[in-house]
Parts: sequence; C-alpha cells; structure tokens
Amino acid sequence: MKKIVIRFAILAALAGLLVWAFSAIKNREVNINKWFVGNYQKGVDVSSYQEDVDFDKLKEQHIDFVYVKATEGSTHVDSSFSKKWADTAVARMPAGAYHYFSYESSGAKQAENFIKTVGSLDGRLIPAVDMELTVEEVNNPPEKDVVVRGLKAFLAVIEEKYGVKPLIYAQKDYWDKYLAEDFSDYPRWIRNVYYPVFVDAGDDWLVWQYWDKCVLEGYSGEEFIDMNAVNTGGLEKLEYKNGGA
Repeated sequence: MKKIVIRFAILAALAGLLVWAFSAIKNREVNINKWFVGNYQKGVDVSSYQEDVDFDKLKEQHIDFVYVKATEGSTHVDSSFSKKWADTAVARMPAGAYHYFSYESSGAKQAENFIKTVGSLDGRLIPAVDMELTVEEVNNPPEKDVVVRGLKAFLAVIEEKYGVKPLIYAQKDYWDKYLAEDFSDYPRWIRNVYYPVFVDAGDDWLVWQYWDKCVLEGYSGEEFIDMNAVNTGGLEKLEYKNGGA
C-alpha cells in the first residue's frame, strides 16, 4: 500500500510539473526556444516601439542583423524608419526593411508606399512583408481571395522594382489558411515563440521569430524586443544581390 501511495504521489508531482511547464510556455514566462536556436545567427526586428536604438550596442550583444519597419498600408510611414535606416548604415549592421500589410488598400499602392520610403536596397537585406491579423481582424477575418489577390499585387510591384522575392512573415495558422497554396516558393519568415520551428515547418524557413519577450541593452521605449534566427547558410541568403531594377 505504501508503494502505491508513493507512486501516486510521484505521478501527481510529474503531472503538476507538466501542467506548470505548459502554462509557463503558453504564457511566455519560459522560452524554450532559446535552447534550440543553437549557432544560428540572430537578429531583431524594430519599429517606433523601440524609440532610440544603439545598433553598435546591439552588435556587442551578438545581434547579427535587423529588420526595420518601414511602412504600413498605402500611406503610413513608421515615424522612426529614416533615422534607424541611416543608423544601421553607420553602424554597419546588416539591415532589411519590412512592410506591414493592410487589407484596406490595394497591394500595388502599398508596394509603391514601401518603394518610395525605402528606395535603394544596395548593401541591404531582401525586403519583407508582414502578414498577420489585428485583434479586430481575428474576429472578422478577411476572405482568402482578398488576401491572396492583395498580396500578389504587392509582390508583383516589389519584384519588378527590386528583382527579388521578398520574405513573407506569418505564423503557422495564418500561413496554412491564406498563403501555403499560392506562395510556397517565397522565402518564409515564420513566427513561433512557443516551441521549436521544426515542429511547424521542418526546415522550410529562412527566418524564425523565436522570442518576443527578450530584453536587451541599447534601446528605449518598449521593454521587449523580438528575436529572430536565420536558417543554415546564414546572412548570405538574406543579402540583397540584385542591385535594383
């Protein structure tokens, strides 16, 4: 009887530990992805939420690249983009620009906003487009054909200008619902801050956003900063090599 009680207590303790671990991971109190990024080169993505960024300080903390928010929709320009873009050049930090896609304006006009804002990509990383849903859009999501048509129009203009396929940022459920059928030949920037990327995408990714609660030195404003890893082959696969169109 005593052995049965002991075994039951051990099982109960293990069950409690598993429940705690699952809850901690789900609530992002514990980031297990840090243990799986290994020797991948690491980078951050920033926007006006990080008000002032010291890119030299980030380099001292082994940050190898950065993506800077440039534009959103057909008219919005991130208020900090021009300064951050210039500062990355001064710090010789490999940098790319990204666009936050909106479903309320044409993809072509959004691409024109991005091109007008960013200009030349010589010496930079390939462009990226952020595909996700706001809290309001989760409750009233766009139809798949609206997303596909808009993104195709955006990409067509970007590719004509820069001669390169942009990174497409999305988490797995969004990718599966909207993008998998039509955009599988584009480099993938996958978001999964809960568990290792290979569970969702195997080796089919170029950049992995693995943590959104990191705290580093060298920026003001928002406390946290997003962490990303670049897949095998390193930054060479992200480098913009077309030279513009």
